[in-house]
Amino acid sequence: MSFVDAAMSRVPQPFRAVVLRHHELIKFAIVGGTTMVVDLAFFYTLSLTVLEQKPVVAKIFSGVVATILSYILNREWSFKHRGGRERHHEALLFFTISGIGVVIAAAPLWIANNVFDIRSSVSFTTLMIVDFVLNYIIGNLLQMVFRFWSFRRWVFPEETPRHEVIDRPAPVEITGDESGLL
Repeated sequence: MSFVDAAMSRVPQPFRAVVLRHHELIKFAIVGGTTMVVDLAFFYTLSLTVLEQKPVVAKIFSGVVATILSYILNREWSFKHRGGRERHHEALLFFTISGIGVVIAAAPLWIANNVFDIRSSVSFTTLMIVDFVLNYIIGNLLQMVFRFWSFRRWVFPEETPRHEVIDRPAPVEITGDESGLL
């Protein structure tokens, strides 16, 4: 019995159907939580050291690292049973959409720093809390909704046969004898 099967057997029956129906969303959220931890670790390591005065650069760098990990985990686990695209098209779409997601996630931090100049007016502790809320709550929620919808729609679409044959009756040729007109 696999880990997933063992976990599913522990889910109470009324919830099991919901879990099965939304399994991609649940897996996507688990991947998101994992990559969020990676993103957090990279962001705070960079923003508290070499990129202290450039938090948006630190956020973009940490977002790129987390995105690479996200592609691997989503491709091999969350959307494993989807497909229909060649790998290089899939990767191009994934990283394009994820790049847009990184910008969406960084937007609240950029606004706070460049529009409201928050770094010059708050304490270090407040700054850490504000960075966390802007990056990992508001920014990630915005980009998560965008990415899940986009991934299902464009990157990992439902697999359909490439040369789907539509069953249609063969055209009937009418000859003079069968038309009833002769």
